[in-house]
Amino acid sequence: MPDFMDPFVGVVPGKKLTNRELARALRLSLAAEQEAIHLYEALADATTNKLAKAVLQDIADEEKEHAGEFQRLLKILLPDEQKWLDNGAEEVDEMAAKLKKKPAKKKAAPKKK
Repeated sequence: MPDFMDPFVGVVPGKKLTNRELARALRLSLAAEQEAIHLYEALADATTNKLAKAVLQDIADEEKEHAGEFQRLLKILLPDEQKWLDNGAEEVDEMAAKLKKKPAKKKAAPKKK
C-alpha cells in the first residue's frame, strides 16, 4: 500500500466524511489501485507460465477499471478537478508539439586531415 497519511486521523467516530475528506480517501484508494496494477503487471511480465500471465493481466485490467471508477467519482465530488487534469494534459501536449517541431541535429562531417 502507498505510504500516505491516514485520511481518518482526527475524524470524530460516527461522523460522516465531508466531500473534501472523502476526496482525500479516494485519492489514497486510487494510489492503491495504481500500485496494484504495477504489482500484477510486473508479476505477469516476470513469469513464463501462460495461465499465470493471463490471470495476472486480467486482475491488473480489473484494477484499472477500479482506478477509473475512483477517478470518475473524484471528478463528480470535485467540480474543478477536470480543469486541473485538462491543464496538465495541455502542458504535455505543448511539450510534445515543441519536440516534434525541433529539427534533427545534423552530425558534423568529420574533419579532413
